[in-house]
Amino acid sequence: MLATAGFITGYIIPFILVLSLLVFVHEMGHYLVGRWSGIRVTAFSIGFGPELFGFTDGHGTRWKLSLIPLGGYVKFYGDEDAASRPGHERLDAMTEAERAETLAGAALWKRAATVAAGPVANFLLAIAIFAVLFGVYGRMIADPVVSEVRPDSAAAEAGLQPGDRLMALDGSKIRTFDDVRRYVSVRPEARIIVTIERGGKEMDVPVVPRRSEITDQFGNKIEMGLIGIVTNEQSGNFRHVTYTPVQAVHQGVIETGQIISGTFRYIGNLVTGRMKADQLGGPVRVAQASGQMATLGIAAVIQLAAVLSVSIGLLNLMPVPVLDGGHLLFYAIEAVRGKPLGAGAQEVAFRIGLAMVLSLMVFATWNDISNLIG
Repeated sequence: MLATAGFITGYIIPFILVLSLLVFVHEMGHYLVGRWSGIRVTAFSIGFGPELFGFTDGHGTRWKLSLIPLGGYVKFYGDEDAASRPGHERLDAMTEAERAETLAGAALWKRAATVAAGPVANFLLAIAIFAVLFGVYGRMIADPVVSEVRPDSAAAEAGLQPGDRLMALDGSKIRTFDDVRRYVSVRPEARIIVTIERGGKEMDVPVVPRRSEITDQFGNKIEMGLIGIVTNEQSGNFRHVTYTPVQAVHQGVIETGQIISGTFRYIGNLVTGRMKADQLGGPVRVAQASGQMATLGIAAVIQLAAVLSVSIGLLNLMPVPVLDGGHLLFYAIEAVRGKPLGAGAQEVAFRIGLAMVLSLMVFATWNDISNLIG
């Protein structure tokens, strides 16, 4: 009984709170831009399935909390379902004034803005969270100076030496040791040109990070690229830096951009086989991570929320029907053709998209279960 209560309070509740916040922000983006565009909203739900409780506001929108806390939706007037699939028969039966209040009846740019607003809201939330964290806590940084080269590592093979200062990676300037870690970790088995400063002279050294599996402080196994260099307090000049509000926002933008670029790089690694697909996680792994971060304090949970917010934004931008990216793809096709795809083609695309999303969810959940029992 105590173990069950601990699991609920330590894992499930943090997970539900974090996910609900991110879903609320995402759907609020759709809602606000949709309302601004003159589109009527009939439902705003946190969660799927049967309604637990809710209320209807003066604009006719039903605000509700639903049973399954794994997402949410905004349903616009005229939509067939929560995925904003147009109800063509219903639309055809509407008057011109009624159709003007539907998502399908809005101008193309208004539809695109309404759909894109959800992921954009997630990115803005991540920037805001990181800005607050940087502004309140600052951060520890270290110079990208090598204090030790691990024996038999990629760095040793390339000839890197203690005292080398890393100046750039593939021509991109770096300022901290963490910049090196970020860049290398998502490039296993990919040749990197490392510009170093040694004895007052700069030189380029090719290094190929090795695909390695590490274990974090919670016992989770993580696959990444490593070159085998270390810094220490003396060589790296460890220091705590603080930021003004403007600087904190700038750092928030940079941090969010790095997560986005790292995610795309990870997807590329999956396609090329440089990383295994078992790193993909679903709701079980997210719940586990939420509980683990909760043990480190509120700042860690908030930081996880920022990372997950970016992930939700990117996931929804995938060009798959039923997701926001799929709608945007339809709108792009409509802009090129001068007219929308036919109802039959859209229906087939939505069915395929739903199958793809469900398959991804099943695969991610299988990874979660395998990770737990492994």
